Amino acid sequence: MSLSPDGRQKERAMHIDRRTALGLGAAGAAVLAFPQIMVRAAQADVPKPDVGNPGFNRFTLGEFEVTTILDGLRPGEGPHPVFGQNQPAETVAALMQANLLPADRMVNGFTPTLVNTGAELILFDTGLGAGGRENGLGQLAARLAASGYKPEDVSIVVVTHMHGDHIGGLMENGAPAFANARYVMGQAEFDFWTAPERMSGPTEGNAKAVAANVKPLAEKATFVGDGGEVVPGIRAVAAFGHTPGHLIFRLDSSGKSLVLTADTANHYVASLQQPDWHVRFDADKDMAAATRRKVFDMIATDRLPFIGYHMPFPAVGYVEKIDTGYRYVPETYQLEL
Repeated sequence: MSLSPDGRQKERAMHIDRRTALGLGAAGAAVLAFPQIMVRAAQADVPKPDVGNPGFNRFTLGEFEVTTILDGLRPGEGPHPVFGQNQPAETVAALMQANLLPADRMVNGFTPTLVNTGAELILFDTGLGAGGRENGLGQLAARLAASGYKPEDVSIVVVTHMHGDHIGGLMENGAPAFANARYVMGQAEFDFWTAPERMSGPTEGNAKAVAANVKPLAEKATFVGDGGEVVPGIRAVAAFGHTPGHLIFRLDSSGKSLVLTADTANHYVASLQQPDWHVRFDADKDMAAATRRKVFDMIATDRLPFIGYHMPFPAVGYVEKIDTGYRYVPETYQLEL
């Protein structure tokens, strides 16, 4: 049967529509496949750079330049029983999960601080040193260089207390790591760790580290106590409990203030939200808890920034009071204004 002119025209239109649909279908499939091809090509062609995190953070505080330096990170099990030693494991796990943290894993950071006053370059604590490098720690010297300074630029080294992760970097290959520095350290802390009776029992290991890393530097040291001045604008504050002579330091410059809290609180959730929980490494656990409350009540009330040696890097933040203790608030741009 022959088609009318109108019928032939409709049939041609239908063929055209089918060809168009097939063409569009093929083109659509190609478009969908194209991003996948590009992703595969990008993954194959772009190598990952062998460059690590520079590990330093810098800001100004009045006339002072402050640089926090990450000596390294140590992942491991926890926080319990190191934190919340007097609590059931389930209680500590629940607090971690409520704060979007793993229940049974944690990362501990170590953060020395460098302060350039314009007249002095002052380093607070020295990390784990050579003994930690096998495990990726002891990075202070390398990251000091990345930040633009050399060990010989440091004119004063301040030791907040004498646990190994704070004094491990004082010596390098049997010689002072900071060749041109003098030292400031707590008299009570030095007297405790150098007493002969510390060389046996549970204090033996740390006392040997003090004998190797701190005692050789004693002739160049100034020993201070509560209120002792490092340089104008930087003074010591007694914060005993973590160790018998543990010191923190207050910085004041041109109307701006900051507190270096050292190991007053060592976990930004467990130690701050629950300041009364016992910590394994606190020598006097009840005194350490009372000190935490005293120090962080002051920081919260006065709305001061602080640097905590084991706070999440870059380790600078604030706290606000909550029902059980304090909530950690990382610094964002407050110190840039």
